[in-house]
Amino acid sequence: MRLSYRLETVASFVDKGSIAADVGTDHGYIPICLVERGICPAAIGMDVREGPLLRAREHIREHGLESVIQTRLGDGLARLEPGEADTVVIAGMGGELIIRILEGGKRLWDSVESWILSPQSELEKVRLFLWENGFETFKEAMVEEDGKYYTVMKCRRAAADGSPAAAPTPAQLKYGRILLEKGDPVLKAYLEKEIGQLEAIGERLRNSGTDKAKRRLAELKEEQKTAEEAYHEVQRHYTDS
Repeated sequence: MRLSYRLETVASFVDKGSIAADVGTDHGYIPICLVERGICPAAIGMDVREGPLLRAREHIREHGLESVIQTRLGDGLARLEPGEADTVVIAGMGGELIIRILEGGKRLWDSVESWILSPQSELEKVRLFLWENGFETFKEAMVEEDGKYYTVMKCRRAAADGSPAAAPTPAQLKYGRILLEKGDPVLKAYLEKEIGQLEAIGERLRNSGTDKAKRRLAELKEEQKTAEEAYHEVQRHYTDS
């Protein structure tokens, strides 16, 4: 099965031999791909809506995988029990919803080895939630597809006896510590666009002159400062090489 570039990246984060549970499985493409490619011996597709789950079941039957891919109707992680999966995929939804799903599945935090997340929005909130709750992100990628940018992160719960990670900086929360540290080229392109857009918005706000525009301009300056700091960090990997 062929996947979009974004979903290919999500699938590539799953360890071979693991049992994966896909939250919000929609058409069931991720579980089907993981099993067909021999990455997972079995998988679970879950969705809160009956319609998408019916489509997933139909696709699973078409691929002859009913015996190794289960489907479950339920909200978030409600239908998953500890020990049933060692990898959980939550992709293609807003950051606040991902946080809600993680909070609802707190009983699974320590039994799941890998959490693969791809928030469509509010990445800073997701990263802050992970840090505040003892998760560590140890792999991260950014991809561009059809003019849009997507981030995929792989996390796990840090050892209880380990020292807590240092508080993330604003740039790390917004753009990702690992992406910044490795000078990710997709992030570099994204930041170039981001800074250009922020500058254009700032110019329009300055020309407006309203009190509301002035307040927004002050917020925008902080956003631009964070973006420029991130860009300088990424750019060092290219000027130093």
